[in-house]
Amino acid sequence: MKRSKIILWGLATLVIAAGIGFLLRPVSYFDGSMYLREALTGVSSRTVQVHGFRIHYLEEGPSDGKPVVLVHGLGGRAEDWRDLAPYLARAGYCVYMPDLLGYGRSEAPPGFSYSVQDEAGIVIGFLDALGLKQVDLGGWSMGGWIVQLVAAEAPERVSRLMLFDSAGLHVVPDWDTRLFNPKTAAQLDELERLLTPHPHRIPGFVAADILRISARTGWVVDRAMASMLAGQNVTDSLLPQFKMPLLIVWGEKDRILPVAQAKTMHRLAPQSELEIVPGCGHLAPVQCAPQIGPSVVAFVEK
Repeated sequence: MKRSKIILWGLATLVIAAGIGFLLRPVSYFDGSMYLREALTGVSSRTVQVHGFRIHYLEEGPSDGKPVVLVHGLGGRAEDWRDLAPYLARAGYCVYMPDLLGYGRSEAPPGFSYSVQDEAGIVIGFLDALGLKQVDLGGWSMGGWIVQLVAAEAPERVSRLMLFDSAGLHVVPDWDTRLFNPKTAAQLDELERLLTPHPHRIPGFVAADILRISARTGWVVDRAMASMLAGQNVTDSLLPQFKMPLLIVWGEKDRILPVAQAKTMHRLAPQSELEIVPGCGHLAPVQCAPQIGPSVVAFVEK
């Protein structure tokens, strides 16, 4: 009887400790559950050295499948493709999702510029490190800008190019760019309203943890944003030069990069296909993957 009480007391203590830990560090718990789900569904977590830096990446799908590389956006990470990548994996493609330098589980060296141009160099180095001679390449938001630079610098490495709500055009944002490194719960809520047409209220304890992490890692975002706002390496003049098939996918209600920019890109690249997804915002590859997934698979299978 005494032993049972000790066991029950120990279990109760563990539950209380776990509850307190969740309230203090909910993002770590969310991440842990996501990493576990990746492992249970066959998504591999790996690292590789690129230009002397440690780059983390996810790999999903058959290892002998045709390679597809997907590049996340500003403040993002490999897991941002978690809803879209399975469509490609089920179609027989091997999907590689790197964390850009400074993001996710990759290294964040203080001396790196974090500019789109230098991150494009990291992506090319990533292809080299894995021996990927030619890939279907996709990018979302800032990642879309980066993959355009990769396609311009090394067109022979890109079979098909996919841009999802992509930056790159010489356009000055009409929203407060400082929101990508929020300092207050109010700014975090405002960012959520920009990102999605159907924002959810972020619980206070979750917002506090997000802001804690942002205070530690936001310098990377600030440096990357400053490089983009400088107006260098824009892709207005590059898009007409692309010869590879190009798919442009855009959320109709994107407030970060309005759909007018998608139409401009489509006009500048005459061979491109444009798909505007009704009801979706800037987070279309996550929130609208069921609408986007079949179109992406059909495009790479052509």
